[in-house]
Amino acid sequence: MPAIPLPARCDRAVAQELLPHLLDQADQGALKIDASGVQQIGQAMLQLLVSARRSGSGAQITPSPALLEAARLTGLHTILFDTPSDKSAA
Repeated sequence: MPAIPLPARCDRAVAQELLPHLLDQADQGALKIDASGVQQIGQAMLQLLVSARRSGSGAQITPSPALLEAARLTGLHTILFDTPSDKSAA
C-alpha cells in the first residue's frame, strides 16, 4: 500500500479532510503515512495521527523534523514513533 502523503501545513481542515481517507485505508491493513514534508502541524492532526497509530494494525509514520519536534514538545513521541526521542532532542 502506498504511503498517504501529508501536506506542509497540517491544520484542522486538513485533518477533517484526511479522516475519511484514513478510515477507508485502515481496512486494507497497516497504514503508511508520509509526513516527511510537514512543516507545521496542529493539535487536530496530532490527535488524528495518535488515533491512526492506536487503531487497527497501527500506522507507520515517516516524520519530518517539524513533526518530530512537535511530538517531542507534546510528549507524543513514544506514541507516534517506534524510535527513541534522542534523535529529535536538541
